[in-house]
Amino acid sequence: MNIANKLTTARVILVFVFMAVIWIPFTDLVTRLWLALAIFIIASLTDFLDGYLARKLNLVTNLGKFMDPLADKMLVAAAMIAIVDLRSVLPAGNLPAWIVVIILLREFMVSGIRLVAATDNKVIAANYLGKVKTVIQMVMISVYLIPIENGFLSGFALVLAYAALLLTLISGFEYLWQNREILKNQ
Repeated sequence: MNIANKLTTARVILVFVFMAVIWIPFTDLVTRLWLALAIFIIASLTDFLDGYLARKLNLVTNLGKFMDPLADKMLVAAAMIAIVDLRSVLPAGNLPAWIVVIILLREFMVSGIRLVAATDNKVIAANYLGKVKTVIQMVMISVYLIPIENGFLSGFALVLAYAALLLTLISGFEYLWQNREILKNQ
């Protein structure tokens, strides 16, 4: 397993660490949120780093093309569900659950298309717009996790939530369009 794939695997492990930190009440909520935010940022940075190293060192593999977007989905889904679960105690306010549902439905659809493609031995890597969507989602999640009471952060978090929703929908339609032949052939 190359370094890029090891970083992707580390991101998957960090998802479980993040969940333990945010949900197991071993200390006060503010401390848990700061720790969860740090873990989330580190995990998010591995997403950038593994892709950079894979391209720079020519380490792109089918495993990486498959696991990298899956690790991103796991990280983002776990964090958004935690934010919705903790909505009454987060200083940044509420992440609307319906936005999370739409984002998760898009992710299930994309994963389904990837599975169909895999039956034909095709691996579909993430596209540019999907990567931008993931970055916006990660920034949004980070803002929601900041345990500081601030009206600006609340408004900014909600703007990011709607931006993430819009990019999710656009990239989902683009993904369907770009891969329509795979679905036609089934």
